[in-house]
Parts: sequence; C-alpha cells; structure tokens
Amino acid sequence: MKKLILLIVLIPCLTQAQDLTGKWNGIVRVQGMELSLVFHISREDSTYAANMDIPDEKAFGIPASTTNFKDSTLNVELSQIGVRYQGRYGSNGIEGFFYKSGQPFPLNLSRNQPAKKALFRPLEPKQPYPYYSEEVRFPGEGGKIELAGTLTLPDSKKKFPAVILITGSGPQNRDEEFMTHKPFLVLADHLTKNGIAVLRYDDRGFGQSTGNHGSATSADFANDVKAAITYLNTRKEIDKRRIGLVGHSEGGLIAPIVAADTEVAFIVLLAAPGVPGSQILLKQVESVSRFQGLDEEDVQRALKIQRSVYEIFSQYGEDESFETRVKEYLNDVISNNNNIPEGMNEEGFIKMQVSQFRKPWMRYFLKYDPVNSLKSITCPVLALNGEKDVQVAPENLAIIEKAIRLGGNDNVTVKEFPGMNHLFQTCKTGAMNEYATIEQTIDPSVLEEISGWVLKQTK
Repeated sequence: MKKLILLIVLIPCLTQAQDLTGKWNGIVRVQGMELSLVFHISREDSTYAANMDIPDEKAFGIPASTTNFKDSTLNVELSQIGVRYQGRYGSNGIEGFFYKSGQPFPLNLSRNQPAKKALFRPLEPKQPYPYYSEEVRFPGEGGKIELAGTLTLPDSKKKFPAVILITGSGPQNRDEEFMTHKPFLVLADHLTKNGIAVLRYDDRGFGQSTGNHGSATSADFANDVKAAITYLNTRKEIDKRRIGLVGHSEGGLIAPIVAADTEVAFIVLLAAPGVPGSQILLKQVESVSRFQGLDEEDVQRALKIQRSVYEIFSQYGEDESFETRVKEYLNDVISNNNNIPEGMNEEGFIKMQVSQFRKPWMRYFLKYDPVNSLKSITCPVLALNGEKDVQVAPENLAIIEKAIRLGGNDNVTVKEFPGMNHLFQTCKTGAMNEYATIEQTIDPSVLEEISGWVLKQTK
C-alpha cells in the first residue's frame, strides 16, 4: 500500500502555559464536501483525553483511543472510526491535518465556530407548507419508549392513504438528514402534496425519541414501525386499509420484516438489501477501496481480510473465543503484510475491527438474510435502485424480485435509475463524498415514480 508523507506546517511555538482543554471547532473540506468537526479535550494531571463530534453526520462523543500533547503538537487518534488528527498549537489556534484512510486533509481548529459555505437545496420545502403538519408522539416497545415524529396531511376533509417512512442505518432523525441533505423531508413534502398522508419519526434514542439506539437491532426498529402503524390506526384522518411503508437502505430491509407478519397495503423499497449484511459490506469495501485509488492488489487484499473476519464471525460469533480468534488473525495479517490504514497503529486497527462486532445491530445485520421476509410478502411491492449506488448495489433488485415471486407474489415492480446514487441523486461517480456537493436531494423523476405508484395502489 502506498505510503503518504506527513506534511505539517511549522509555526512559531507558543508557550504551553495556555490552556488546551475545552472545545475546539473546525471544518474539514473533503473533495468539495464540508464537515464540521468538534474536539472536546480534557486533562487530568499531565494526561489528556478527547472525544470528537461530527454534527453533520449526527455522530457525537466519539472517544479518542489516544490523545497526547507534546512540544506544542497535538495528536488525537480515534481508532473506532479509523481517523486521526495532528496539529501544531500556536497563536492562531491549532493548525494541522485530519487523516482519513491515510489521506491528509487540512484542518485548523479554533475556539469559535467557523462559518460554513451556504448550501443551495432547491427541493427542500420551506414553511408555511400548503398542507397540515403536526408534531406527534406515540409509544413503542410496549410503552417503554416514546417515538417523536411529524404527521403531514393533505389539505382536504376526506380520509387519506398513508405511508410510514423508515430510515436507513445509523441514528437518523425524521428527515433522514445526512450529508447536508434531508431526503425524507423532501419525500414527505412531495407525497403530501399529491394527496398521501406521511408519518416520519426520529429513530429510537435519537432526536426527540427516547430509548437506546445503540442496543437496538433491525428487528427492534421493525417493532417501532409496527408501533407507528398502530398509531396511524388511531387517527380518524387515515384510511386504515391504505397504510403502506417506504423504506430506504436499511429501512428497505425493515419494511419486509414488518410486511411479512403485519397487514400493510403496500411497500416501497428504496436501495434495499436483498442479501445478508456481510455481502453488502464486502461490496462497500470493494467500492470504497477503488474510489480511494487503491491498486487491484490492495483492493483484493482488503477484501480477503474483511471476508476472513466475517467467516470467523460466522463460525465463532457466539463463542467466547471469537474476539481472541479475530485478534490472532489480524495480528498475523499485520505481521505478514503490514496492511493497515495509514494514520492508524496496529492496536488501533485491531480494536476498530473487533469493536464493530460488539454492537447488537452489526451482529444481526451480518447474519440476517432479507430473502426470509421477502418470500412472505403478499402486498404490492415497488423496488427502486440507482445504477451508480455504491452502498447497496443495483444487483440487489433482481434478488429482491426473485425472492418475492418465489413466495407466490407477482405484484412486484422493480426499476433501476441510470446515473443515480444511493440517495437517488443524479451523479457523476456515485461515491459518498459526492452527496453533499450535489444540490439535488432526490431526483424529481424518482419522486414521481413513487407517488404515481402509491396512488395507483390506493385508488
């Protein structure tokens, strides 16, 4: 793997009597995308500690595995997500570089929050809306948690068909806000203007919803969807016979789980997995590695390592020896190939690999085969994918259609949109770092496809 030379701009030293602790803000610019980063640094005696927030990605309190400050240079390593920061402390704050996958990006930190470039999002609706919008709350998990969301209703007196929007992986708010876009706000606005009521809500343990997101699996999120259905059935404005689901990414895995044992009128799957999570993640590793410019030998080596780790999980995932076996394997890989991301030490790399398997969500996602629920769906299904989707490849469409038809349901429509990515934006490459640079949140043709199909099912 090619090594990158660390370039640090040297600035005149400032006495370390100045306090380094507290909150430090900065904006890292990665291939046209701007991300706000916040470092929180504390000190006890001569030992420093830190954690980092990425507000744009709704990630907060990411703990640093290593924090040190010596000779006016700050080093912070976050092995959990494979990044590090190195900067020189001076009169203008901290000036240095943020490293992701070995690639350096300039990042200067200051006590003040720097202003980001204003973004133009032409499809994002602005209040006042031409329809009724209500903040709602409803119980989940048998009353143990409360889910908070927004219900939008068309401007008329009749009963409406309704959809429940189901977010993708990771803690998401009701707008599925990601990479400076709000896809579910745009989708809800379009559907409501076309006569369809929409319920969208913050994931459990995030936004205004209670509960613990970190301990939940896709099965738990499916139960939250069922709670949303129960709530809609209490609303006099909703036609109970015409309630459907729209799931994006992991939401497209969750919707079939719900539809397999709960009566719904239809489901729409947007960039949904048709294979177990281990296959989805391997495909992502391949795509991301190539976008990073790795040569074919390094791509195949990265795939081999990840595939081997998943195979160990498949065999020993429930065994107490699992973590030991993974560590032994990775230590052997490192000693033979030294094939770890630039900017990470060996211990950090192994910790990052092992820690992901401690999460209930990951353990469930790796093993669960969506075909199990797809074969049990009896309602109409619309499945869409972007041709350039690098997170959930469009090849999943054929697998989804085959599974649904195998279960005896021929009311399934699949469509691949040329030149579109995982968010259904018209794009150049499909890479994730493109998302924020594109003004369009969802291509209008996709919005029309969804609303037109839903209205056809709910006549």
